[in-house]
Amino acid sequence: MPILLPRRRVLAAALALGAALAAPAHAQTYPAKPITFVVPFAAGSATDQLARALGQHITEQTKQAVVVENKIGASGMLAAQQAARAPADGYTVLITTNTTHAANEHLYKKLPYDPVKDFAPVTAIAKGSQVMVVNAASPYKTVADVIAKAKQSPGKLSFGSGSSSSRVAGELFKQMAGVDLLHVPYKSNPLAVTDLLGGQIDLMITDNATGLPHVKSGKLRALGVSTQKRSPLVPDVPTIDEAGVKGYDMGYWFAAYVPAGTPAPVVARLRELLVAATASPAAKAFFESTGSEAYTTTPEGLAKFQHEEAAKWGRVIKAAGIEAE
Repeated sequence: MPILLPRRRVLAAALALGAALAAPAHAQTYPAKPITFVVPFAAGSATDQLARALGQHITEQTKQAVVVENKIGASGMLAAQQAARAPADGYTVLITTNTTHAANEHLYKKLPYDPVKDFAPVTAIAKGSQVMVVNAASPYKTVADVIAKAKQSPGKLSFGSGSSSSRVAGELFKQMAGVDLLHVPYKSNPLAVTDLLGGQIDLMITDNATGLPHVKSGKLRALGVSTQKRSPLVPDVPTIDEAGVKGYDMGYWFAAYVPAGTPAPVVARLRELLVAATASPAAKAFFESTGSEAYTTTPEGLAKFQHEEAAKWGRVIKAAGIEAE
């Protein structure tokens, strides 16, 4: 005599079986349409350049277009909010930095997104350093010159920033060098560089991709590298630590996230594509031109790394005396 199962249990079993069968199909068919990379910073920024390099390789491999959308403003919060609210299908990817996923939670009292709950981590992508730059026509030839002038005229020298990495790097410099600088916020680092070139601000600590092309052209002068290892792009430029601010160290990182709830097979396939893209000629050219290096993880590895970084940035921001806005 056949065993009759309650209708509810049969339906549940059927749904479970359907989900199990559909999961591999997600990975097999993904991507089946264009992918949008949402970037929190302006065209020309380091994050934008990297996103385009990765997208180029993914398009070559999958024959699907990768559209880079620059959603600038509010220290990356607008882009993060947009990505968090997108359909959880793997076709909207946030290519971002520690700004949105480690620093903002300590810089702002209320975020329009949750950096943990609203996203599924995919992979870390790269790490990089920043550089302190001034206008080539300025009188400051060294980090020591900046410190001396800042101590002579407290609050008179200004520094710009268009990302949390740049902002915190400047604030940490103030705190560790014992100087008072006026902070001028921008929507993105390239916009701050424009004002630095025009003489509206005195200095900034920015990502290499944004600052070094102007150093190479002779329009800006590099005074110090933000990490404790010199950049191969400007080997003659000392680290800020070497220049006298002992213990100074402030780099940045890039990572990819998708909306929470994105199917695991899709996340796995996207990660596979992104990791392969970091070894592409376009990405290698980006790493060489910016002095950064590939750094990839599993989704679980990125979640752990993000947790550790958020705690570290929180300590730095607190020690720098930055009040949440």
